Amino acid sequence: MTPTSPSSAERRAQRQQNARRQAQQQRLRRRLLRIGSGAGALIVVGVVAWLIVGKPGLASRTQAPAGVQIFSGLARTHTNDPVSYPETPPVGGPHAPVWQNCGYYSAPIANEHGVHSLEHGAVWITYQPNLPNDQVATLRQLADSQTYVLVSPYPNLPTPVVASAWGRQLRLDSVTDPRLVQFVSAFRQGPQTPERGAACTGGTSVTQ
Repeated sequence: MTPTSPSSAERRAQRQQNARRQAQQQRLRRRLLRIGSGAGALIVVGVVAWLIVGKPGLASRTQAPAGVQIFSGLARTHTNDPVSYPETPPVGGPHAPVWQNCGYYSAPIANEHGVHSLEHGAVWITYQPNLPNDQVATLRQLADSQTYVLVSPYPNLPTPVVASAWGRQLRLDSVTDPRLVQFVSAFRQGPQTPERGAACTGGTSVTQ
């Protein structure tokens, strides 16, 4: 059978679809350029945008980046009492019955709520309170641009930025380190998640 060529209507529809896709990506790039200040921040935000627009959902999961610490044997019990965690910030263990709603916070949150979010598959990105504003803006964009990402300042953090998932942690000197995006892609709702698919909304948004 001789293949038939696309009709003019089909070609026109394809061109319109391509134009709409290009316009959407251009609008996103313009927004990211307004948010990011500094070449390094723009690189990180641009990579995040590519992961979101170019490969929606979790299909873009990458391998864990170098330097990730692994913790095992973490308890999953609920408690209303304060918990003394061995890691800073915590990566799992006993936690509050209510989880922290994912998103960006300008003030510290309770460890016990954050750990519950980790149990549900969130990546919790903590940063030193004196982190430069442009880097904080990049982290906020990370939290605003996708689900299951929790961002908050954390006093006495061992490094400027720490990314945590249930049983996983990565210490970073800057948000421009490409391993930050790799960590989010690898562990957001990743295979290490005890309650994968559980909500990261409908909990609490209280801060300390």
